[in-house]
Amino acid sequence: MQIIKNLRSYLLEDEFQIRILDGKVNVVNYDSIGHFDSNKVILKYQMGSIVITGDHLVVSKLLTDEILVTGNIKNIELR
Repeated sequence: MQIIKNLRSYLLEDEFQIRILDGKVNVVNYDSIGHFDSNKVILKYQMGSIVITGDHLVVSKLLTDEILVTGNIKNIELR
């Protein structure tokens, strides 16, 4: 049974991850979007929330468990 659990975990990437790129923030395995406008995005995850602030923020990619926020990102805060 442990083999199946390990394989599922490997294939589905169930860990919360934040990737910070040039002008982009990619978040994988978040729970929900708490707030979104062109200056602030709040994403909730199991251990709290992540607040992305900046100017001209746009959701460039939105999947069930992944989001890509682009724009002039000024601050990323974990709460």
